[in-house]
Amino acid sequence: MEQHYELLLDDVIALAHEASEAILQVYASDDFAVQEKHDESPLTLADQASHHIIVEGLQKLTPEYPVLSEEDASLPFAKRQQWDSYWLVDPLDGTKEFIKRNGEFTVNIALIKHHQPVLGVVYVPVSGVVYYAAEGTGSYKRQPHQASEAIRVRTCPDAGFKLTGSRSHGSEALQQFIACLGDDTEVTSIGSSLKICLVAEGKADLYPRLGLTSEWDTAAAQCVVEQAGGHLTGLDLHALRYNTKDSLLNPFFIVFSEVNSAWSRCLHSVREQLENQ
Repeated sequence: MEQHYELLLDDVIALAHEASEAILQVYASDDFAVQEKHDESPLTLADQASHHIIVEGLQKLTPEYPVLSEEDASLPFAKRQQWDSYWLVDPLDGTKEFIKRNGEFTVNIALIKHHQPVLGVVYVPVSGVVYYAAEGTGSYKRQPHQASEAIRVRTCPDAGFKLTGSRSHGSEALQQFIACLGDDTEVTSIGSSLKICLVAEGKADLYPRLGLTSEWDTAAAQCVVEQAGGHLTGLDLHALRYNTKDSLLNPFFIVFSEVNSAWSRCLHSVREQLENQ
């Protein structure tokens, strides 16, 4: 039976908007408490408020699908591996950017089917911009009070790459990759899953992530970039898959519009160095 995941998009976008409103209430306050989770990553009241709104909303929308959220991710793999379809949620992606008050954080909601994202919504609370996609429908960007626009990756050049990278996470391997690409590489730093969305809308060619992330960080935006004609893969150029192991950590990955010899040669070099460390 053919699935029409796009029929869920309006409701999921509405949930992301509601969660964003709750996040902005905390964001606008003079001061907010910051806790530290077991992995030393920060947690705020905004993360928790968004989590409750989205989880409760998804459970009402599709009670047949379980929900896995970053703020409630302690379910054992023995239970998770029985799931064929489920929601994967990051209630506030870019908490460090939230704390810095730079606006570069998002709400990420993805539907996973057979280990692949088939629906993705990435909502930017501060700007009200939303990126969204569902399997077979293409990818779209909507700004407040405007009609949605279809987005598409751009043709990747052989030089003069536009690369996007993390605002808060850098690495020596990333610097080596950039140096290999050449002096004419233009680098834009930005927080959260917005980096993936920049590739999806043709404003960047590459986003190499040579550091740790979790599955909820990438799933929604992976759907957006894939439906826009791009790719999110491990360094082996195989697409990231979800809920296949006990750990919810992603391997290092790269987001790109298309493969060409110029940047893939640099990636191969960096990958060899990382494997030999």
